[in-house]
Amino acid sequence: MATVIRTLQATLVPPTSHKQASLQHSVETYRHALQEAFQADCDTKTAVNEVVTPYDLSSYAKDALKNYVPDLVDEADELDESHPVRYTGRGLTLDHDPDRQNSFCWRVPKAQSAEGSPFLIPLRISPAQRSLWDGTLNGEIEPNQFQLQRDGETWSLHVGVDIDVPDSTYDSDSDGITTVGFDIGEAHLLAGCACTDGSPTDPLLITGGHARQLRKGKEMFTTLSRLQERDVAQWRIDERFNHYQNALTDIVEKASRQAVDYAQQFDKPVVVLEQLHSIRENLDYGKWMN
Repeated sequence: MATVIRTLQATLVPPTSHKQASLQHSVETYRHALQEAFQADCDTKTAVNEVVTPYDLSSYAKDALKNYVPDLVDEADELDESHPVRYTGRGLTLDHDPDRQNSFCWRVPKAQSAEGSPFLIPLRISPAQRSLWDGTLNGEIEPNQFQLQRDGETWSLHVGVDIDVPDSTYDSDSDGITTVGFDIGEAHLLAGCACTDGSPTDPLLITGGHARQLRKGKEMFTTLSRLQERDVAQWRIDERFNHYQNALTDIVEKASRQAVDYAQQFDKPVVVLEQLHSIRENLDYGKWMN
């Protein structure tokens, strides 16, 4: 069996003002720690540890910074301003009660200096990922890291999990393989091309204009701003935000399916991807998303 990483995504049920203030404090503190470690060119875990130790963060967030910053220093010239809070996988604690409207809850890691107990926040999970959430809850699936992210008034949790899949029936250096390269970019959502007999063959091009429009965010930003100005109920704002997020997710999932179908039409396909580590630092998010 081989191991691949899948990302589980859930939206947090709008937290109370006290919980939201705590989450925002974690985000701001994490970004300050990240910025200081990055500017100090911390290229080892020990160097990062010396910088982040005084910060009011959970040990899981500090450990994630130790893992993340050295590679970031080596590969990026500047930081994006909207980094999520990263935690190591061992800090993930889920709670489940089938009698609740939102049966899954996330226990938010507490800063080492914080008083009181960690608090729970209900999650809105995707039904399509229910079995993976169940496996993570039961300990059958191991999380490798997770992230807390804020988009406007909506908070989301992204959990990377390790999934076992059957081994390939051939090696990447076997005779008769077909190399299929994919590139993720700004001008096009996805470009792919197979190489047969040393020549490019039947390229795949997915323009992704609608995805780019959604990601740049002007339409979403304008719509959500108007709703807020009209002082509509928060659930309506969340519902509209989820509409845009689901539309973007649908586009990405369809593109992924097209890429798989494209590769599978060739004999012994071996997929080659560009270096995706720190791609976040190099994307142009546009003024509406900065």
